[in-house]
Amino acid sequence: MNALVVTPFDIAASRGGLNAILGWLLMAVMGLAVVHYCLAGEWLWGSFTLGCLLVSLFPPWRMRNWKAMAPGPLLLIVTVGVLAGGNQLYPETAGYVAVGSLGVLIAIELDVFTSVEMTRRFALGFAVLSTLAVQGLWTIGQYYSDVWFETGFLTSQRELQIDIVIVTVVGVTIGLLSEWYFTRVSHIGSHIRPSNSSRSR
Repeated sequence: MNALVVTPFDIAASRGGLNAILGWLLMAVMGLAVVHYCLAGEWLWGSFTLGCLLVSLFPPWRMRNWKAMAPGPLLLIVTVGVLAGGNQLYPETAGYVAVGSLGVLIAIELDVFTSVEMTRRFALGFAVLSTLAVQGLWTIGQYYSDVWFETGFLTSQRELQIDIVIVTVVGVTIGLLSEWYFTRVSHIGSHIRPSNSSRSR
């Protein structure tokens, strides 16, 4: 039996106009946020938001199709996270959401828009690993922000450990929600990846 996953062809060929429009609008918002954060001296959030924007731009660039887009709701979560965090609205919670959703976004885009093939369980596990990797980079960014700009992101080792645990839970939760979204929203396309024999016909 074939693995139940989404293929890049399905995404590019499916009727995802509304999802694509939502995605482009959210990326425009992220682009404006990058400019705002840089002008306000919020370099850490500006850099993180720029990273989120570049990851979000990967599908249309990779597929050469403006409709090729990650799920709009996931991009919305990423956007809300960076907007809330950068504007100091529940910054800790926003940070967890932004890091967790970016990790899941990276995993989904690798599975859907590249030649990488993952089973659902492996994709979820990879999403968690991606989230931990993003959290590691985020922690390094916080450290150097504290050193160079005298901010106060990292206060204790215990708080750092708690952050890692919470962001992992957030990543798993968002990953499960994304899997639920994939199995129920038609514009994403078929979840059945054609076998090698069917592709060659």
